[in-house]
Amino acid sequence: MSPLYSQEGRSCSNIGLSVCSALRRRLPPLALAALTLLLAGCVPAHRHPSWAIFPLQRQQPHDGLAVVNQPDGYGVHLWLETDTRQQGRCSPRWVVPPARLFNGNGTAPFSSGLATAEEFFAVVQRSDVQRTLRTQLEQLCKARAPRATFTWLAPPKAPSELKVEPYPLLEEPDLLSDPNAVLEQEQRFLGSDGAPASSAQ
Repeated sequence: MSPLYSQEGRSCSNIGLSVCSALRRRLPPLALAALTLLLAGCVPAHRHPSWAIFPLQRQQPHDGLAVVNQPDGYGVHLWLETDTRQQGRCSPRWVVPPARLFNGNGTAPFSSGLATAEEFFAVVQRSDVQRTLRTQLEQLCKARAPRATFTWLAPPKAPSELKVEPYPLLEEPDLLSDPNAVLEQEQRFLGSDGAPASSAQ
């Protein structure tokens, strides 16, 4: 018996010895190998990701996109945001990592918690996902900045392409009011003639 034939005989034991013996007598080695691969590929549909792509609103239309990239309806919920800091221009602002999608193949999909950044990078590299992202983000820009021109920026495909968004730091005067000024305002409010009331001794 050739090594290929004996190897396929071992694989064929998964479907039963009697069936395997009958197949050995009637099928050549290559046909038996093809049949074994075919049987091994018979995996239930729910064990494969459906790669369904559909809008999943967060707060307003077009601000979220669901992608079912795992079996059993699990996936990622991409939060879509826009950058309108430059006058007359609206472009995507990428949020990484995405939210975790649940029940993506069902009638009531939802997201909770976070998925991984690696999943984001893998998902956004698909051409069908990028086409849908572009369409949804263009519609979102029209809703948020109707007079701005939409500018497409491809999503990052690796951590090195992520840009940290600078936000202005809040100083102490922005967070806390001057207590003396607050006291003076209270005294003016309570005083009958508008003059600060004298504190009780």
